[in-house]
Formats: sequence, C-alpha cells, structure tokens
Amino acid sequence: MKVGLLDTLGARHGRYWAAFLKELGLEVAVPALPAAEALALGRSSLPDEPVQVQLTLGRVLELGRVDAVLIPQTPAVASDAWGEALTDLLPRRISGLPQLIAIPDGGEAMPAAATELGQRFTRNPARVRLALERVKPLGAEKRAEMPRLSLGSRVTVAVIGPRSLLADPDLSGGLKAALDALGLHGVYSPELPASQVAERGERMDNAARAPSGEKELFGALKLLEGKSAVRGVLLASPARDGAHRAALNRLAAMTHKPALIIDVDAGQTEWPELETFRDRVTLGATARAAASDDPGEAS
Repeated sequence: MKVGLLDTLGARHGRYWAAFLKELGLEVAVPALPAAEALALGRSSLPDEPVQVQLTLGRVLELGRVDAVLIPQTPAVASDAWGEALTDLLPRRISGLPQLIAIPDGGEAMPAAATELGQRFTRNPARVRLALERVKPLGAEKRAEMPRLSLGSRVTVAVIGPRSLLADPDLSGGLKAALDALGLHGVYSPELPASQVAERGERMDNAARAPSGEKELFGALKLLEGKSAVRGVLLASPARDGAHRAALNRLAAMTHKPALIIDVDAGQTEWPELETFRDRVTLGATARAAASDDPGEAS
C-alpha cells in the first residue's frame, strides 16, 4: 500500500507520521516538486480558491497514483468551509483524487488517530501497537519558549495569521523578506508557545462557542500586543481567503496598537502599504523613546 503524506498547511509532525507509516510496512510518498510548480497545478484547477488550498491540491496531484493521502488538519475560523472540511470538499470539486484523510497535527488526538488509521490500513493490532510505541518520542510536544522580541535597532511588529500561511515558507517567505528589507523585526504567531496562546484564547468573548482558529488568532494577538517591544500588529490573510480576511478584520478592531491587514499570495514580494505601516510604527516608537528621555515628560 502506498500512502502520500503532505507537508503543507504548516505541518509540524510530519516526521511522526512518516515514521509511523514506515513502521506499519507501508510505502510513503512525499511531495518533491518545487512549490511554484505544485501551486501551478492546484491553481489551474481551482483558480479562485485560497492559496493554501491551491498548494495542497497541487501537492496531492503531483503524488500521482497513491492509495490515500494524509493531510494535516488546521483550525478553522467562522464560515471557513475549507478549514472545516478540506478533505471532503476537494474530492467534490476535483474528480479522480485518491482517498484524502485528515490527521491531527499534534496534541492528544494524534495517537488515537494513528491507532485508528493503522487498524484501517493493516488490520494488525499488534503491529499497530508496536509502531505507536516506536514513534512515541517523535510525537512529544517540544517545550516552546517566547521568540526574541527585540533585534538590534529594528522596530518589532507582531505578525498574526493562520499557521497554514505563516508557518509555510513557500507561502510566507516573500513577506518575511519584505519586512526584513523595511527594517522591521517580525514576531510570527506560529512561533509562539502554543500553551500560552491557548490560555489567552480562552479569554475571548464567547470562547466556548468560538471556532478554534478564531481563538488561536485572538490568543496570539493578546499574547503579543501587551509586550512593550511590539509597536504594531500586521495581520496576514491567505490570498482569496474570505473567511480568514473577515476573522482578521474582527481581530484588528480588538487592538489599540497600529494595525494593518494584508493578503499574502505565493511568490508575492511587494506590499506598497507596508512602507506606510513601517513609518507609522517607527515614528511612534521614536516619539515614545524621545518622551521617555525627556526629564520634563518623566516628571
């Protein structure tokens, strides 16, 4: 049996799943095309859909003849059909795809999902148990620390967006380069300690009913905007993703720091509005520094 394993959507535990499948004696197929070519495959079939969906489809198509493809789950925001049911929607839109299976990308649900998947693929409980034991260390969550909030003389900005965008270097690389070129130090929401983000996410209004993706974005914002080093908030939405754009619009209304919402597409390297944003946060930081150095202001 040949099973495809995708590394898209900001996947964190690809090594766990690859090792597990190999321990089961299955052949594992992984994407190999350059991201631009895979994206072109997906975009030709779904030209109007979000960029992360296009890349995921392209990666599925490049695998060719496989029996199933494992795709990491992502937390959905409100009205986010792709986030809620990507593995169900893609086969409805594109005929001839292999079986698509959503898998947890970490957390307590991952071993249980692996057990169920192993039983389905092998019908051999003993082998599944042995495979789970052998790959268990790969599933452990690494202790996460806060990323560096200051870098030399650069002004720090929080960059908030879905992991499927910001944790994928093929999609977010252009944005990171653009911020560096403008002299901004970006602190990206996927780099934050998940436990701290989750704790603050539960403080969101109506948290019990809020989609997990909304709570994750809210928690990241609240964790970063209270840091004195953070001078502004950049909210990054995947291109053509109306659900995330709407969620980030709601988030922008919750911060008192200078904020900007942008759309990010694969291969994009320029955002003219970033220069104005840079000037806002840089001049604001300079003014605050001058005020703190003025004895009259301090008294």
